[in-house]
Amino acid sequence: MSKSIVIVFHSGYGHTRKIAEAVAEGSRGHLLAIDADGNLPDDAWDKLAAADAIVFGSPTYMGNVSWQFKKFADQSSKVWFTQGWKDKLAAAFTNSASVAGDKQTALYTMFTLAQQHGMAWVGTGLMPSNAKSAQRDDVNYLSSFAGLATATPSDASPDEMVPGDIRTAILFGQRVRATAERLA
Repeated sequence: MSKSIVIVFHSGYGHTRKIAEAVAEGSRGHLLAIDADGNLPDDAWDKLAAADAIVFGSPTYMGNVSWQFKKFADQSSKVWFTQGWKDKLAAAFTNSASVAGDKQTALYTMFTLAQQHGMAWVGTGLMPSNAKSAQRDDVNYLSSFAGLATATPSDASPDEMVPGDIRTAILFGQRVRATAERLA
């Protein structure tokens, strides 16, 4: 049974969008971009209401989600009040310039949003690349389990992102899809 997956995300410089696109490729999900003013397209709330799974995405800025993503999260309180996302699947991803960059705080912010809504969380399910032989281009090199974490050097364009991070994002999207279908 085909499940509807929506990837709702903000991207300030295009890097988070590139990860969102890879998650969408893996999950066969639909992209829903939060614009530079923190707004969604007109039909966005209906698409989120119809989704079986929602994947949240934000760059990590100053150790947390972008203000544009936070605006979306705050606006979701109307959905929270009616428990509109209760029991939907949720997952999240973030990208920052630094390898650590306090990405876990951004992921936990999105996790907390999902828990406030009563959603069921999907982590990466990926083994880490943490042996001495590990290379930056390996899958899950940043060893994130709670959600997808990627890192792009501050002077790299979206087209110069680490291929291993893109592959990790595709696999993460596949996990979200497989979990949604398994629970159908």
